[in-house]
Amino acid sequence: MHPTLTTRQQNAAKFFLLALFVIAIDQLSKWAVHTYMQPGMAGEIPLIGHWAKLHYTLNPGMAFGAELPAPYGKLVLSGFRLLAVFGLSYYIIRLCKQRAAGGYIACMALILGGAVGNLIDSVFYGVIYDNAPFGSPTRWFYGQVIDMLYVDIYEGFLPQNWPLLGGKYVSLWPIFNIADSSIFIGVALILLNQSRFFKQEEPVAVTEKQSEPLVAPDSENLA
Repeated sequence: MHPTLTTRQQNAAKFFLLALFVIAIDQLSKWAVHTYMQPGMAGEIPLIGHWAKLHYTLNPGMAFGAELPAPYGKLVLSGFRLLAVFGLSYYIIRLCKQRAAGGYIACMALILGGAVGNLIDSVFYGVIYDNAPFGSPTRWFYGQVIDMLYVDIYEGFLPQNWPLLGGKYVSLWPIFNIADSSIFIGVALILLNQSRFFKQEEPVAVTEKQSEPLVAPDSENLA
């Protein structure tokens, strides 16, 4: 599949401004949480009962709490995020030159903004907020991402008779941030609008050569 092309030339600046807006909101929310909230349950703020709340926590790994093995997994992740940011930026510029659908480029800008937001945490927060994990080789590139949005679908102990997980305390929804949400929304919108954002390649009809009947020319008489 290839992106659907339009007749209108797209301006890359407005899409980078969208990414910049996501970055600004993400970083402002993380600064506010770090400045005005206590980490953990002591500083938890209910938003919608106990179902949605603000919960200040540090995430040393990827989006939604996933991690790579220490001590160099974090450095690999930061490097990957940096490459992804350059790749996404180049791709957005290329899509604009190709006159791709504006909605698709906007989704890529949301993903770019989220990637940059978490990259800033990884690169600088170990120095700015001194939150690099204990034993990190350096504070640069080892900063922990600040998460605060907590949607608690279920939290508690599972029944004892459940195989493998019985009796364990679980929380069925991770804690995330604005950057994670922006990436998720961008990807979800692309998946939901594939028919609009991508053109389907039409199958090439294969025609078989029909065998011509062997007819002797008029000038040739078969005895």
